[in-house]
Amino acid sequence: MAYDYEYFKKAVLDLTKIDLSAYKEKQMKRRIDTLISKNKITGYDNYVAALKKDTRLFDEFVNYLTINVSEFYRNPEQWQIMDKEIFPELIKKFGKNLKIWSAACSTGDEPYSLVMALSRHLPLEQIKIHATDIDKQVIAKAKTGLYAEKSIASVPDDLKKKYFTKIGPSYQISNDIKARVEFKEHNLLKDTYPTDCHLIVCRNVLIYFTEEAKEEVFRKFQKNIKPGGFLFIGSTEQIINYKEIGFVRKNSFFYGKE
Repeated sequence: MAYDYEYFKKAVLDLTKIDLSAYKEKQMKRRIDTLISKNKITGYDNYVAALKKDTRLFDEFVNYLTINVSEFYRNPEQWQIMDKEIFPELIKKFGKNLKIWSAACSTGDEPYSLVMALSRHLPLEQIKIHATDIDKQVIAKAKTGLYAEKSIASVPDDLKKKYFTKIGPSYQISNDIKARVEFKEHNLLKDTYPTDCHLIVCRNVLIYFTEEAKEEVFRKFQKNIKPGGFLFIGSTEQIINYKEIGFVRKNSFFYGKE
């Protein structure tokens, strides 16, 4: 079985450019085995053959593989720090044309939250967020901008009223907010990073990576943040060797580059 999974990892890398070796094996293998079993397929070799032939299966696999749990203003107290401390500091240092990258942005909740939060400090037309994810399906969903009530529960009431329209049981985000985000496909483990960022937001994604892959990503983030800029990570994460990487810790979830 170990050999089978090794073969499977190589096949997936060829097919999707996603390197499963960078993910915690036990956790990822369990997820994949569940999916294979759900599709009533026996063995990794048969599943690979099916992925090559069946577009629906292939899309389902990539979507399942890239764990998408997202919501607007996740951990609201951290967004208050962003509003009261981080944005004012960045605007003071760098002016109004901030380069912000929302990495592994999932269904768009995070980049859209960034636009809304920043709209308290800058006119919308001066805001531009670069948002990337490995999964083209979630990017398509992000561009549609339709969300369940639960997803937008933490959005401040005034922004909810201003930028969302209720459509049946769902909520549609306004085109004014959508226009401020540029979405692209991007693989954190393989692709070139945007340079000279003032703020990088990457939250609750790297917990699924191995320690080696995690460190590699954090080092690349540090390299591509402008001195004086910040990295915002998730409440489930920490950078243990942040000093060695070249970060200073502003608080538990915000790391600066001197």
